[in-house]
Amino acid sequence: MTARIREFLKNRTDEGPCLVLDLDVVRDNYTAFARTLPDTKVYYAVKANPAPEILKLLTTMGSCFDVASIGEIDMVFAAGCTADRISYGNPIKKESEIATAYKAGITLYAVDCEAEVEKVARAAPGSRVICRIHCDGTGAEWPLSRKFGCEPDYAVDILEHAHRLGLVAHGISFHVGSQQHNVEAWDRALASAASVFKVCAERGINLAMVNLGGGFPAKYIRKTPKLESYGKAIFRALRKHFGNAIPNTIIEPGRGLVGNAGMIEAEVVLIAKRNREDDLRWVYLDIGKFHGLAETIDESIRYPIKTTKDKDETGPCVVAGPTCDSVDVLYQKTPYPLPVSLAIGDKVLIEAAGAYTTTYSSVGFNGYPPLRQYVI
Repeated sequence: MTARIREFLKNRTDEGPCLVLDLDVVRDNYTAFARTLPDTKVYYAVKANPAPEILKLLTTMGSCFDVASIGEIDMVFAAGCTADRISYGNPIKKESEIATAYKAGITLYAVDCEAEVEKVARAAPGSRVICRIHCDGTGAEWPLSRKFGCEPDYAVDILEHAHRLGLVAHGISFHVGSQQHNVEAWDRALASAASVFKVCAERGINLAMVNLGGGFPAKYIRKTPKLESYGKAIFRALRKHFGNAIPNTIIEPGRGLVGNAGMIEAEVVLIAKRNREDDLRWVYLDIGKFHGLAETIDESIRYPIKTTKDKDETGPCVVAGPTCDSVDVLYQKTPYPLPVSLAIGDKVLIEAAGAYTTTYSSVGFNGYPPLRQYVI
């Protein structure tokens, strides 16, 4: 917790769970990415947290932006960003949405199949396209499914199809999985990308860019490598697979930029046992899966939970949200150790919650309001 967040919470007077995000941490994180990968442009993944204050700060710092919808495009424009700094990175877009983005001046689009190429060719003629390839995501706490990305050998045909339709076959993108702990995870993906570059060149198509995606972790409970280790490993892989002909590169950090900048303050609503002899307690908070903690699905993201009684003896707990839905359980497969002295009404702090919380919060499930956010 930063001193600024601590001071804010000390003086807070309203009720209910809230996320407090410190812009100073975002500023430091962006500077670290820019320093660690100096020849790589940063495209902030807006979906992680689109707070206007974050977007304005990153715009002034020179960041570019990865967007997934027209709504996110509007948010980035409202922050003062220009179209040349925006990548429409969602490979699943309505043709009308592509046309709207193109009319606004955006000319960089992600694709992963021939049908999407054809939509871009009709709605955004002459634009640059980057073909997303699939990689397995081993080592990530939040692995990505096969919903996105084609097989690498198919990417050549997709990019050639784009070239024939008058688009600029610009490059390759991939994502090694969110909260990726293996610094070498980019090596296999870059080997695949280099192979696509080579075959495309043999067909007379010269690609220019590799989008290295996101995956850079925030610090939760598990120890994570330093950002510098990722930078060195990525550069080694680039040199290994591309030699001296390293293409232009971009990264799309989301969690890595804003995750550790935010903290949720919540309250214990109920503590219960299911039988007299059971040592396992159920601790119900006033926030759950439907109010911002969706990434606890399958207990993939294990947030640090802090209390004012952390020096006391602890015992295993099932941690759950307040709603009437039975899936609103955060941690049960691996019970969470919490103080035995924890009581109803106690405040708890959920750390590293700046990413993928407010944007996952429901509008009003069970009548609960969306997660409130304060950016300081």
